[in-house]
Amino acid sequence: MRKLQMVDLKSQYDKIKEEVNASIQDVLDTTTYINGPLVHQFQADLEAYLGVKHVIPCANGTDALQIAMMGLGLQPGDEVITADFTFAATVEVIALLQLTPVLVDVDLNNMNISLERIRQAITPNTKAIVPVHLFGRAANMDAIMEIANEHNLFVIEDNAQAIGADYTSKDGSKRKVGTIGHVGATSFFPSKNLGCYGDGGAIFTNDDALAHTLRGIVNHGMYERYHHDVVGVNSRLDSIQAGVLKAKLPHLDTYNKARQEAARKYSEALGANPNIWVPTICDACDCHVFHQYVIRILNGKRDGLLAHLQGMGIPCAIYYPIPLHRQKAYLDVRYREEDFPVTNQLVDEVIALPMHTELDDEQIKYITDAILAFV
Repeated sequence: MRKLQMVDLKSQYDKIKEEVNASIQDVLDTTTYINGPLVHQFQADLEAYLGVKHVIPCANGTDALQIAMMGLGLQPGDEVITADFTFAATVEVIALLQLTPVLVDVDLNNMNISLERIRQAITPNTKAIVPVHLFGRAANMDAIMEIANEHNLFVIEDNAQAIGADYTSKDGSKRKVGTIGHVGATSFFPSKNLGCYGDGGAIFTNDDALAHTLRGIVNHGMYERYHHDVVGVNSRLDSIQAGVLKAKLPHLDTYNKARQEAARKYSEALGANPNIWVPTICDACDCHVFHQYVIRILNGKRDGLLAHLQGMGIPCAIYYPIPLHRQKAYLDVRYREEDFPVTNQLVDEVIALPMHTELDDEQIKYITDAILAFV
């Protein structure tokens, strides 16, 4: 059996080595390291893939979120609602901009932000909602957009984990997640479904005026060299990373299908055990692209299972062990433990298993047999 890895980027690279190397060599040959032709080509390719008018590449996914909020003109003190159960970058940028983060609980069945909790959290100071498509599963964007429209709020999609996922609306139409709200942000961190070989990110929008503002912000507020029209930052996707992403983008749907098939096999092997909750596999849509395959251990043995798997050489992880409302940087007297029953349950139950495009049947059987033997 091949060595188990949480993410097997080497095997993925070996299959597309010629395409990736050619893109990198093109940058080296032309020395167009910043804002070169490959950046613009990748931008156009991604716009076409997503069906969105504007893609604004930037340096990383955290910057993408921050720049999106800057572009919307949010002001210090404005309240921004987001999920308590997610990576810290989502709330980090809210705090950096001196906005007021409002953390709310998530839904037990899909681990995405709770619609009921969003409604309860809205005040006259609320200006935006940031749904996170957690672990690759699309949040309920129909309902979120309805809430936002009712209260005149911006929606900023945190799409760092779900690029390529489709959202099917109530009317049957399909759109790529990240393109439904007013603005979307994603990360191209190497382990993502579409990852580069360093840091990278992008912002998506169909709003022409917002796109213009965002393009200035990512480049020191400049539209013309040395003319600074808006307050900006230095956040550009470099040409080498754009070249890697341009080579990988045509494979994204295949990568996501491979993840979905691996998830299906995991769930078929584990789903009958009453002590294990497995994510739903949807046959009729592509609403979950499994950036992570996360199960819940329901008998109180999650930590024991973690140690057991690690002892067998099976990589695994807990995403996320500490909810944001308990993180030292984001403690707030507004938060009460009873407001986060689902998040507090999830941090004690979740465990992520190896998930990548190169998983094979032998590896999945070894992993699932080890889990069932322990649980």
